[in-house]
Amino acid sequence: MKIIVTGSESFVARELIAQCLKAGIEVFGFDFAKNSDLPYEFKKGNINDPKIGDIFPEGADAIVHLAAISRPQDCEGKPYETFQTNVMGTLNLMRAAKARGVRQFIFPSSDWVYEKFAEGEEKNEDSFIDIAGHTSEYALSKLVSEANLRQAHLRGDFMPVTILRFAIIYGPRPANWGSLERVASEAKKNDTIAFSGSKKSGRCYTHVTDTARGIRAAFGRTDFQIINIAGDNLITFEAIVHGIEKLCNKKIAIMEKDPSNVVARKISNKKAKELLGWEPQIGLEEGLKTIFSYL
Repeated sequence: MKIIVTGSESFVARELIAQCLKAGIEVFGFDFAKNSDLPYEFKKGNINDPKIGDIFPEGADAIVHLAAISRPQDCEGKPYETFQTNVMGTLNLMRAAKARGVRQFIFPSSDWVYEKFAEGEEKNEDSFIDIAGHTSEYALSKLVSEANLRQAHLRGDFMPVTILRFAIIYGPRPANWGSLERVASEAKKNDTIAFSGSKKSGRCYTHVTDTARGIRAAFGRTDFQIINIAGDNLITFEAIVHGIEKLCNKKIAIMEKDPSNVVARKISNKKAKELLGWEPQIGLEEGLKTIFSYL
């Protein structure tokens, strides 16, 4: 088996590639940022390059498109730059992948495409999404690319498409932290931590190792699917703090400026379990241990 990975030196991509190499899967990857120290076939490349397909191998089993402006805060107030890379770059890559005979297109999307969670609500892949309710350039760029991929597949002349909507990913890394790492770091360094909203706010955080396993589980599909890759349970900020308390053997006081402001995004991973045979294996306690030295 041979796969192509875009953005191959990104956080998720490096974990995916390491797992693939261990499993005997051949990897070709490209990234515009730097060279690689992993033993895969690497070339510099940019998804916005009209000739990007010239560097691809022919007939790869799948392309995993991880190159993107991938943090919502980096997209805020930058609609042109966001859509140029996340939408037009994806369209460019779709054309190149088709021309090179790639057999499957795997597109990592995000749980940010789900908007306006009611208290206690859990959303799944069939939940209605009101695009007019979005203010996030990042979420809009993912939704537009999802729609472009669906349209290409429905025309009947494109490859199978697997869209994976990732929950917030965390794991061992020195920078570019998400909210779980930021909360854990503050808790490790201080005896008091303050939240602008409620300590009950949270996400279905997923460890990078499990996320990469979810991508691998999608290899070989021959249809069009949208599948959430997310943790089993909502992990609250309070739970993260308590996890750090246990690791540090100390008590941390929690202050809430607005306890009634609970922001919780619960998404279902039932479809991933049923279609992919995937489920998360790394719980919060084990996950915190993997990141502790980086905090």
